Amino acid sequence: MTKKRMSKGKSGNKILHKISGIISRILIWFILVSFFWVLAYRFINPPITLLMITRNIERKSDGKSFKLEKEWVDFDQISKNMKLAAVCAEDQKFLKHMGFDVKAISNAFKSNEQGKSIKGGSTITQQTAKNVFLWPGRSWLRKGFEAYFTLLIEILWSKERILEVYLNVIEMGDGIYGAEAAAQAYYNKSSSKLTRSQAAMIAACFPNPRRWTPLKPTRYIRHKQQLILRNMRRLPLEYKQIP
Repeated sequence: MTKKRMSKGKSGNKILHKISGIISRILIWFILVSFFWVLAYRFINPPITLLMITRNIERKSDGKSFKLEKEWVDFDQISKNMKLAAVCAEDQKFLKHMGFDVKAISNAFKSNEQGKSIKGGSTITQQTAKNVFLWPGRSWLRKGFEAYFTLLIEILWSKERILEVYLNVIEMGDGIYGAEAAAQAYYNKSSSKLTRSQAAMIAACFPNPRRWTPLKPTRYIRHKQQLILRNMRRLPLEYKQIP
């Protein structure tokens, strides 16, 4: 009996050892692939994102045609007004944090815990991680991956690159992605020529660009636009130096 138990114990240990070995190899490969993927996108512009693919699958299921309006523009070709409006609307501590705004996350958690409307505490870096490397959703698994990719982005990219990628891939309307496509769709002009008011209006629709549009702004969106414009005037000097 003792020998049989010892044999079973050794067999169980071998299985656990094999499983742990497989998990370790998967983890190492994931870390290596994700590291070089993020590093590559420091220099290579993302051609497409999972969100863009998902949205078109949704369009297809609704009987709509394929729609993907996007045009990549370099950082210095995007209006300074658009850059400032995005920071004021989404992440006013963008230049100071390492990817996470702890206070905003805490406030969002308290608000959601109290049963109020769901609020996010995501920074521009977190949104970039979500938009470029992950799938849409609110699961804890995706949040975990989002935190991981956020840290990688902050370590491997400059703040300028983060904002550049963010403003080129973010959803800005039904089938419209990036500042250039939005500027052309809503104002028939290049993103380099957006006025403060136009940039603030586009940024005011960021939370739900398929529900709100600069073409038919609601009273709520006009109010948000004014708040963003006010914040743009009050920004500290270091933000006003964003090229």
